Amino acid sequence: MDLATGVGLLGGLATVFTLIMIDGGNFAAYFDKHAVIVIFGGATAATMMRFPFSTIAHGLPMGLRFAFTMRSIKPPELIEEITKIADVVRKSGPMALENMEISDPFLAQGARYIADGYDREFIRDTMERDRDNFLMHLDEGSKIYRAFGDCAPAWGMIGTILGMVTMFANMSDPSKLGPAMATALLATLYGALLANMITLPIADKLHVKLEEEDVSRSIIIDGILLIRDSKSSSLVREMLIAYLPHNHREDLAAEAA
Repeated sequence: MDLATGVGLLGGLATVFTLIMIDGGNFAAYFDKHAVIVIFGGATAATMMRFPFSTIAHGLPMGLRFAFTMRSIKPPELIEEITKIADVVRKSGPMALENMEISDPFLAQGARYIADGYDREFIRDTMERDRDNFLMHLDEGSKIYRAFGDCAPAWGMIGTILGMVTMFANMSDPSKLGPAMATALLATLYGALLANMITLPIADKLHVKLEEEDVSRSIIIDGILLIRDSKSSSLVREMLIAYLPHNHREDLAAEAA
């Protein structure tokens, strides 16, 4: 579980909740069905016009899932596990991988290819295609949430304009001025909250996750190919360390020493 996403979302909700409580705790005053329809209906419709329905149906749940989850193994730990796999293959042969427990599914897939004796080109092409497809879907999720975040404030402005039109059209009837003004103000509020507290932060988080997965899966592919070529565990380790920032390289070098 990625605690930063959950804590950030709860912190944003708590901030809004606290401000409403300070102002008297009248939550009913902050709800308007017309504003809800304008924001969620309009932003959803505009987002659907930007992407195919199949992309939205796949990207929304996938994006939400990865925004709240972290990679089980970080690159330094990944390199250590790949090094152990290389050592096992060097000492006991590829068949020994069949009895080895590997926590990362993508790495386990590559180890299975080695154990089954697939050639180098097949392993490289298949794993790179899997990586690229996964990253493409993750990027689609990021784009969908960003598009939703771009639409929400604009539709908030549309709701504000509609509310003001209704208000000015009924200046002679004071009973209709309050609801029209509420729609105008709350539509802007809903649009700003939806964009800046939910959709845009999730889009940015997914972009970060995409970069992390790109590095991790590239490390796995290179490691698997090196193991397939029967390279020593020390050579595999040294070549994969190049993916890490300098502070992580120093930590791994200290552990090796």
